[in-house]
Amino acid sequence: MSQITVKVGLASCGVAAGAMEVFELLEKHREQGADFRLMRTACIGMCFEEPIVELSGGKLGTLSLGQVKPGDILENIEEYRQDKIPNANVILTETHEGSRDSLLSEQTRIVLKNCGVIDPKSIDDYEAHGGYSALKKVMTMSPQEVIEIIKASGLRGRGGAGFPTGLKWSFAAQAKGAKKYVICNADEGDPGAFMDRSTLEGDPHNVIEGMIIGAYAMGADEGYIYCRAEYPMAVKHLKLAIADAQRKGYLGRSILGTNFYFTLHIKEGAGAFVCGEETALMQSIEGKRGMPVIRPPFPAESGLWGCPTNINNVETWANITWIINHGANEFKEIGTQDSPGTKVFALTGKIAGSGLIEVPMGISLRDIIYKVGGGMKSDRPFKAVQMGGPSGGCIPDSLLDTTVDYDSINATGAIMGSGGMVVMDSSTCMVDVARFFLNFTQSESCGKCTFCRIGTRRMLEILTRITKGLGTMEDIQKLRDLAANITKGSLCGLGQTAPNPVLTTLRYFEDEYLAHIQDKRCPAKVCSSLLRFEIIPDQCIGCTACARVCPVSCISGKVKEVHLIDQELCIHCGACYSACKFNAISKG
Repeated sequence: MSQITVKVGLASCGVAAGAMEVFELLEKHREQGADFRLMRTACIGMCFEEPIVELSGGKLGTLSLGQVKPGDILENIEEYRQDKIPNANVILTETHEGSRDSLLSEQTRIVLKNCGVIDPKSIDDYEAHGGYSALKKVMTMSPQEVIEIIKASGLRGRGGAGFPTGLKWSFAAQAKGAKKYVICNADEGDPGAFMDRSTLEGDPHNVIEGMIIGAYAMGADEGYIYCRAEYPMAVKHLKLAIADAQRKGYLGRSILGTNFYFTLHIKEGAGAFVCGEETALMQSIEGKRGMPVIRPPFPAESGLWGCPTNINNVETWANITWIINHGANEFKEIGTQDSPGTKVFALTGKIAGSGLIEVPMGISLRDIIYKVGGGMKSDRPFKAVQMGGPSGGCIPDSLLDTTVDYDSINATGAIMGSGGMVVMDSSTCMVDVARFFLNFTQSESCGKCTFCRIGTRRMLEILTRITKGLGTMEDIQKLRDLAANITKGSLCGLGQTAPNPVLTTLRYFEDEYLAHIQDKRCPAKVCSSLLRFEIIPDQCIGCTACARVCPVSCISGKVKEVHLIDQELCIHCGACYSACKFNAISKG
């Protein structure tokens, strides 16, 4: 029998769930002579099943265990060694049936092909899985030939706008200037988004190789990866990957024996959301305050330090090697005619299978949520999905059959964005969701534009009033008017799209706004100012639990007697509701 390989997922999600304890236990037993090969990998996408351990090399083929505990793993390995299905949470298998097989089988992996497969800290493992073969192929081609392949593939930028990547590359290639730059935008700031982090943690060389190819095609000799400092593992893996690529001759001078020279740096961002906008990002790299600047000139003509510059996001760069190796036509066979290829999404919220997925363009939102994502986390019905982060919008259940492509998503009022997808059920208040995103946008506004700086504040004030039951019917039109002016008057894309969460919730959930304003009621029972807590006499046993947790002492009553809430003193905090174990307090 060949030696068994035990592979542990050690991405941020795995480590947070306890995977490092599992790995260290296995490492200790391996050092003591245990007969198995121990490897590390990153996130396979099923964050909700972490820690995940993969076993291979036995007669059962490859299988993965989810939610692994340190106390069980050695027994699980021994069972596998004896050709027995481990008495554990088997999520993926080759020869049998795993509980999550269908979730992975519904996906098409291009960007994430190596994530959860290879050791991200090993350049040898990356090469063993075809790494740097695309670069070697490109070194036998002319720069223009490379650009034509990317053009023919139809790849559109995955950062949100969906601009044709090949066309963007051609602009930079044609720009005049002896010095040119390429930049990877890894400043992922959308709430609920972690696509870039997982990709860089799991397959950093793939992004680097894509950047080297792009630099060759556009005539750039220097590049930057702008990654937020809140991603320490991604930064660590990138630094190691760059050093290893230099050691092997993929970076630096005379790459692969040619006269092509390219050097790559990492710039750690301080977490400003606006630095995801490309002109603000370049200002930050130059050591200035991250604020957008007027375009034109566009970066392809005058970007970093006034030189021609091309900026693509992590996912866009991560598509390049696959396209070079497989060809433009094969890439176009995936997805739709106008949106070819795949899209990576981070699924969060009230969904059973929270994590990272990669699906072909053209799939429906319904299939993403119910087939790939495993459906809703609870018995509550689906209500909406928020796409595109603070720049996006909320898509209701009536539009669940919308296909995932740039034009179809834009038609709903949302945007594709970089790939955040927050799923909501009936317990979500859509007015409060709009308030949440406006609060985020207002806090993150750089302040350069009056419409963005002041306009978003006025919208936030109105939304806050409405959630407190103090709104008026005139507020709805005020929100629409402010949204129109902010869209027209803001300099960068972040300000121009800031009103989208409000506009889409008004478009599809205006009845909830009316309930808050006219009926002074929150249908989802979320907005605390509009809630009324009352004790149900027939169910109250007088345990005093509610009275003990009330911060304003508005609950009175003797032990073993029915209690009473003083509505004039009640601050609607809900502490009593949470403390009652007998369902004796109503919320409405």
